[in-house]
Amino acid sequence: MFIVFEGVEGSGKSTQSRLLSEWMTREGIPNVLTREPGGTQVGEEIRRALLHGGDVPPRTELLLMVAARASFVAQVVRPALERGEIVIADRFELSSFAYQGYGRGLPLADVRRVNEFATDGLRPDITILLDVEPHEGAARRERAGAAPDRIEKAGDDFHHAVARAYRLLSESEPGVAVIRGDVPPNMVQARIRGVLQERFPETFPPGQG
Repeated sequence: MFIVFEGVEGSGKSTQSRLLSEWMTREGIPNVLTREPGGTQVGEEIRRALLHGGDVPPRTELLLMVAARASFVAQVVRPALERGEIVIADRFELSSFAYQGYGRGLPLADVRRVNEFATDGLRPDITILLDVEPHEGAARRERAGAAPDRIEKAGDDFHHAVARAYRLLSESEPGVAVIRGDVPPNMVQARIRGVLQERFPETFPPGQG
């Protein structure tokens, strides 16, 4: 099974994906926790260029993202799935639709086309969208004392466009579960587990954990 977390900057994806992985491990469910872009050597190098490099034009940004994704799918996701493990990923294709499509203004059809080539048609079994307003995400990052990366510094208009895009995409893309992310982390995690138990009872029996 391939589980993906999505959301605006500061929505809690890293925290919730880690909590889910820890829960699965306690329950004896084999899993791989990873992130995207990243997860592979070339993916991590591309991540550094995307987040901490200089000016990156939108088309270049998209092509770098999907180059990292192609490596991620081939070297991390498919091998783990073949081993019978659950893959938990912080971001995947919905990020490109929201950030490079709606946020950067690239034609969504082109974004989908290059993404399809990069993933070889692989889709998540479920995408968990943590719904948080951009200003709340920014406040969380500020409280954490983290220096903003290149994408986080893109400006309010960009991040509001991304947030709107995620909400639109959640209505049209298959397998997206929207969960409020503006409540305490333990409540968010409980809701995530509930959704997984409801949709995949053969893997996550109701009442487990």
